[in-house]
Amino acid sequence: MTLLIAIVIVLGTTLGAIGFGRRAGTSSRTMSNWAVGGRRFGTVLFWFMNAGEIYTTFAVLGISGYAWALGAPAYLAFTSVSLSYALGYWIMPKIWRAGRKHGLITQADFFTARFDAPWLGAVTALVGIAALIVYVQIQLVSLSLIVRLTMGSSVSPDAAVVIGALLMLAFVFLAGLRSAAFSAGVKDILMIVVMVLLTATVAGKVGASSFLDVFHIAEQQHPGIGSFPGIDPKSPTTSVWLMTSALNVALGNWVFPHLFQVSYSAASGTSIRRNAIWQPLYSLAYFFIILLGFAALVAGTKPEGGNLNAALLQFVSDKYPGWVIGLVAGTGFLLALAPGSVLLLTSGSLFARNVVGLTGRDLSDRSTLWICRLSMTAFAAVAVWLTLGQSNSLVDILLYAYSAIGMLAPGVFLSFLWRRTSAAGVLLGIAAGFVALLAPFAKDFWAAHLPAWEPGLIAMAINALVAVLVSLCTPAPRARAVAVGLDLTAPTTVLVTREAVPDPRTGEASPA
Repeated sequence: MTLLIAIVIVLGTTLGAIGFGRRAGTSSRTMSNWAVGGRRFGTVLFWFMNAGEIYTTFAVLGISGYAWALGAPAYLAFTSVSLSYALGYWIMPKIWRAGRKHGLITQADFFTARFDAPWLGAVTALVGIAALIVYVQIQLVSLSLIVRLTMGSSVSPDAAVVIGALLMLAFVFLAGLRSAAFSAGVKDILMIVVMVLLTATVAGKVGASSFLDVFHIAEQQHPGIGSFPGIDPKSPTTSVWLMTSALNVALGNWVFPHLFQVSYSAASGTSIRRNAIWQPLYSLAYFFIILLGFAALVAGTKPEGGNLNAALLQFVSDKYPGWVIGLVAGTGFLLALAPGSVLLLTSGSLFARNVVGLTGRDLSDRSTLWICRLSMTAFAAVAVWLTLGQSNSLVDILLYAYSAIGMLAPGVFLSFLWRRTSAAGVLLGIAAGFVALLAPFAKDFWAAHLPAWEPGLIAMAINALVAVLVSLCTPAPRARAVAVGLDLTAPTTVLVTREAVPDPRTGEASPA
């Protein structure tokens, strides 16, 4: 029963997503349609697409596992999501306008146009690809756990990771972003059903009088679980860690290349603003996810190998009948597949357009699409290799990804705020940030002097400082390039593509 329900959910959604994505007939024939959905996503479709990239297996398995293992540090989910959407209300419409006006497909296209520097586009593309591959790890770790839950010990962890990667590729290989949008909608609906079902029944499963009583019992069993640093008094997860980590996530969130492409997909700026206003309500779901993590702790759940990422899955497997396990497993598949497929699609787009494209070859749309598909398959293989044997918390992996992509944040924000920002400033800022993030002497210094601070935020601040100082000493970009980020109403001829931009009302192409 468990396996049957999970297969029906995944197979049905996969077929529906491919059919929905290819319904227009030309959805997979041009880069614009394949990578940014033809720039026609209205409020509802954009809602599911945007939420699909925020609410992943990290939101459910990662946060519940953090609550099970540490307690209060799981509150990071509340603060980071709310801060992210406050920034998103301001920056996402700017990204959308730049993309529509200049025919941009990838984030690196933006850097190319804003600084009139294709080489900077290639550099930022490589940074983005590296961060995306780390982010894909989160989805693959989760998929491997869910595959083992549904198929049992007959499937090895390594085989489960490979199966997950193949399913992820299937979602967008043929039909692109529209397929991911469909699966994200199905995933969100199922997630609500699962959360309501588990929350309504969890108290009885652990001997509590109500779901609020679960927190009371958890505090009695583990004093201090509800305050920082959590269960372990020696953990570095203090309130300072919470604030710096949440700020790092919020500043880095919209800088991820796949969320640039999601922003490009909107039919209007209004769709984006409506989502930014209402989607913070989704963060309320984290209360119930944390509740389930606490319930697993109260119930004495012991996931295999002490893997905190599997705490919720093990709890459900121990306490619920087969049909509920199948529903949770199927939903978990979609929580990983929908966002993971977009991460791979974006990495392929960056490689084809901004890395291979730097060679100066005038590639046709057909050639570019095949390079995208082949390269994203290669990136999936790299993510599989990095994931094998992985036992880190999903939250820890997420923070690694945000630390990496945060090196692009100063360049993005300064592009929309300061005319004087130069390509050299952005490049040297990125270099300085990575030194501050990865160099052993720097890591030891932060650990000794700022032990509770998120290293990614420190590196981002150094990056921004260097970018500003170097920009003051180097020539500013030409006015037409500056207009890509700062003066979007002025006439400009900067283009990085000859592609036509569809009118959101008629769907007909008009000159970019």
